[in-house]
Amino acid sequence: MEMAACFFKINWHEREIVMPIGHDAQDTMFQTEPFSMRRKIEKCESYYGVPPRPHWVTAHYGIQDVKLILRRFGSNIIFSNGLVDPYSVGGILEDISDTVVAITSSEGSHCQDIVVKSKEDPEWLVLQREKEIEIIESWISTYKRDLRDLNISI
Repeated sequence: MEMAACFFKINWHEREIVMPIGHDAQDTMFQTEPFSMRRKIEKCESYYGVPPRPHWVTAHYGIQDVKLILRRFGSNIIFSNGLVDPYSVGGILEDISDTVVAITSSEGSHCQDIVVKSKEDPEWLVLQREKEIEIIESWISTYKRDLRDLNISI
């Protein structure tokens, strides 16, 4: 089988990126389903014939402590999290440094702040985008000031 076809047949995100996301009665109007690694293994083996590899990403890329890595090597990153999004539980929800920052909203969801703006946008979203722009502009100003200090013209 061609490698790409095999890759998608196995459904790599089910196998290689195990996200322990579940929901209980207070989270949904649907049937509750707390996360169970045992069920995840059974589902993956049943559907794809292979077990999940929950530690593959961290073993392959070497990121056991993403906050430590970002604190040491990251800069100028905004983690925007809408807490309505079930994936936010795996997100960066607090600032890691002065230039690796988290902006959270109790109302938003995944990527809502980067969708094209509209006059129907709620006030919290407008304010969040303004805050993100303010942060990015400060990073650009700092960069330009650093270049001027080094006598490098832009």
